[in-house]
Amino acid sequence: METGTAGTAGPAGARVEQVWTGLPRGLLRMRRLLLVAWLVPLAAATGVLLGLFAGPVWAACALLPLAVVAGGWPLLGRNWRSWRYAERADDLLISRGVLWREETVVPYGRMQLVEVTSGPVERHFGLASVQLHTAAAATDARIPGLLPEEAERLRDRLTELGEARSAGL
Repeated sequence: METGTAGTAGPAGARVEQVWTGLPRGLLRMRRLLLVAWLVPLAAATGVLLGLFAGPVWAACALLPLAVVAGGWPLLGRNWRSWRYAERADDLLISRGVLWREETVVPYGRMQLVEVTSGPVERHFGLASVQLHTAAAATDARIPGLLPEEAERLRDRLTELGEARSAGL
């Protein structure tokens, strides 16, 4: 995981440091492998079938999925680098996006449920996702591709902070 600090203006203009945590590299490996695992066999099947039934000129259409792999490879890297999260005193920040930047702020006191999920592919790569549910469905947030230990630590910490903040309401 990559971490970094960035300052933001806090109360009365004071500078508040927050530590951003990036996602593990395993998520990038998983996404790139899925890209290749789906599109390379598709290109091969398309090339063989079009070559047999439509002729060799049409078989060149099989290069299209390979072009998507070549273009998608660096885009997946840029997307992976854009994901990060920061635990602050009163809320959790989740930042993501390359062209359209999106930053979600989830106040601890508004969290109703924190789930850790891991599908078969994620489990194979040793990853898990944290899903945050709030009172407003539009503010639900997700952090994909965390190491299972970090996902469980984050779930426990967010649940603890959420209970403490909601008790004060």
